[in-house]
Amino acid sequence: HQPSSQRNSTPCEWRRRNRPSMSRGSGAGYDRHITIFSPEGRLYQVEYAFKAIKSVGVTSIGVRGKDSVVVVTQKKIPDKLIDPSDVTHMYKITKVIGLCATGKGPDIRNVVQKARHAAAEFRHQFGYEIPVDFLACKMADQFQVYTQHAYMRPMAAMCMFIGIDEERGPCLFKNDPAGYYVGYKATSAGAKEQEAVNFLEKKVKGANAGNEFSQEEAIQTAIACLQTVLGEDLKAKELEVGIVSSDNRNFRLLKTEQVEEHLTAISERD
Repeated sequence: HQPSSQRNSTPCEWRRRNRPSMSRGSGAGYDRHITIFSPEGRLYQVEYAFKAIKSVGVTSIGVRGKDSVVVVTQKKIPDKLIDPSDVTHMYKITKVIGLCATGKGPDIRNVVQKARHAAAEFRHQFGYEIPVDFLACKMADQFQVYTQHAYMRPMAAMCMFIGIDEERGPCLFKNDPAGYYVGYKATSAGAKEQEAVNFLEKKVKGANAGNEFSQEEAIQTAIACLQTVLGEDLKAKELEVGIVSSDNRNFRLLKTEQVEEHLTAISERD
């Protein structure tokens, strides 16, 4: 039989009494709050956001060339009845800045909305397009706020921003749910992130790394990387390829026929 004090207690009191103690075990209880560091200095909820991104099962690759930047991602259609033209991980933030987002769909939509708002506000205030690095910084600032407040949760979205900057040239920036952002020569996000990074480290090296790929080489390196880490030959309709280049700074997606040509070139090269 339960003691009378427990029988008459409210649900809140019962939960409080039966909640696991934070002192028990190194990690116990510390994953319940975003804002509390564990004794090892970890924020478990932020780490879980990274796991949530991987759990979607999509991998994305970004590669910077000497006059272009390319992002490639998988296009997975979860249901045969879905219209494939409505499924995308590539978004145009401004005419000249593209975003390849990996993670949970609803969170990605929210990030895209915020990025477009930040870009439009910058344009209205200063009269010219927002630089890629500044947009990445602004978004990282927002992501970081979500790691501080108990009433928010981190975004389950990893973002790659690409564009041709007037001063810096081709730019590839990646943001993560912790609010960290940095520029890359080549990078990856999603389920097979580590395997892709290992592949890219072998391909992108040397003193001039990240500035020597032609547009074709950048596209084919990104697609070849994705095929290698997934261990299968991908069809053109299973890929999305976004690009910006010095001769055409507008962010655009390659058509299926163009992707097919690159896939053929890769198979012939191998």
